[in-house]
Amino acid sequence: MPLPPPPGARVSPSTARNRDPILQALRPRLPERGVVLEIAAGAGEHAVHLAAALPHLQWLPTDPDPEALASIAAWRGAAGLANLRAPLRLDAADPDAWPTDPVDAVVNINMIHISPWAATAGLMRGAGARLPPGGGLFLYGPFIQPDVETAPSNLAFDASLRRRDPAWGLRRLDAVTALAPACGLAFSERLAMPANNLVVVFRRI
Repeated sequence: MPLPPPPGARVSPSTARNRDPILQALRPRLPERGVVLEIAAGAGEHAVHLAAALPHLQWLPTDPDPEALASIAAWRGAAGLANLRAPLRLDAADPDAWPTDPVDAVVNINMIHISPWAATAGLMRGAGARLPPGGGLFLYGPFIQPDVETAPSNLAFDASLRRRDPAWGLRRLDAVTALAPACGLAFSERLAMPANNLVVVFRRI
């Protein structure tokens, strides 16, 4: 049964729809133990849901926004999960300032289309610098795929994002994948998800 929102916590309607499909995609692909670094954890609802379902993993949520960090902390306090760590301030576009402690996987949900391209590039570079060999970087969200016709809903979403901020917009999967080799990463999997989204997996070489 989902937790009611505690005081100070944000709620995203999309989380209730996509959290279980994301869990199903991640569960068999995450390591059996270790630390998962979540970049741009937003409201913190995914962090609570995934940490609760994966008690063998330590979940470390991060975000650059103080209000998001407060929401994550509120959800964490209400959940009382031993494996959900206190949130850290982290800017995906500045990987040199990321925590230096080793991590075993990196998860990023619905960020790269609502942030500048520098955030995507930083995410790839930071993950490549901190993952162990074989460690996974998992991206979830909508993409433009060169070999698949883009759904009209995704085209409309892309246009609306670019009207809000010209630096935002759906990213081309081939452009994201092209960043991988220089970051010590290799493309591993592309998983179709509900509502024209993908989980894209990269592995540390």
